Amino acid sequence: MNPETFSPSEFSWTFDRGVARIALDRPERKNPLTFQSYAELRDTFRALVYARSVKAVVFGSQGGNFCSGGDVHDIIAPLTKMSMPELLDFTRMTGDLVKAMRGCPQPIIAAVDGVSVGAGAIIAMASDIRYATPEAKTAFLFNRVGLAGCDMGACAILPRIIGQGRASELLFFGRSFTAEEGKAWGYFNDVVPADRLESHAMDAARKLAAGPSFANGITKNQLNMEWDMSLDTAIEAEAQAQAICMQTRDFERAYRAFAAKEQPVFEGD
Repeated sequence: MNPETFSPSEFSWTFDRGVARIALDRPERKNPLTFQSYAELRDTFRALVYARSVKAVVFGSQGGNFCSGGDVHDIIAPLTKMSMPELLDFTRMTGDLVKAMRGCPQPIIAAVDGVSVGAGAIIAMASDIRYATPEAKTAFLFNRVGLAGCDMGACAILPRIIGQGRASELLFFGRSFTAEEGKAWGYFNDVVPADRLESHAMDAARKLAAGPSFANGITKNQLNMEWDMSLDTAIEAEAQAQAICMQTRDFERAYRAFAAKEQPVFEGD
């Protein structure tokens, strides 16, 4: 990867003074993920391992929102028709994005404005530092669409950030939490006005970029390694569990209700 000339097709990319900025760029849909953007993000973070000129990364918001999760029509609808092997390929691929984010040596700062839900919340969670605006609304909403709260490492990472009890509440109920709640819990490092979010995140990233980047990479690596359970093991377990949930009728009911703008009625099968 040459960060000076890199031109992804699925998200925006800028690079200046050692800092790369990434942002999903479909503001009319609150920046959802697609199969293609998942894969290109994964490949990008993998490539950052060898991009020594990139010292820090900001994963930013666009159009007043961070990310609305997997696109309902581009991802959720096809998943309801996939076989188990295909579903497991998908859940492993999404987990690979988190592995790539945790595995790249550069510190990642998430600059969260507006909606940050589902896989969008996971991207922020998988970042090293998180800043938010007062308008930020975050939800690990997998339960609300008939899936397990475990997804892309959520059960491994989220309790380590905010504690087991708070993580359990969020993953069981799928409720949203405010920026101030997130700051009080230690999920957000700071809450700043919307007009300062970008500069605040970039200033922090530039400070990291000016620091000892190799040492920062070692710090990040140790933060990953010094867990009781390896992240790979946790993500694989969650990938299998999530793939099983994706074959339930409740998952399909949730999609159909969402498409009809109705509340899903779950039946436990």
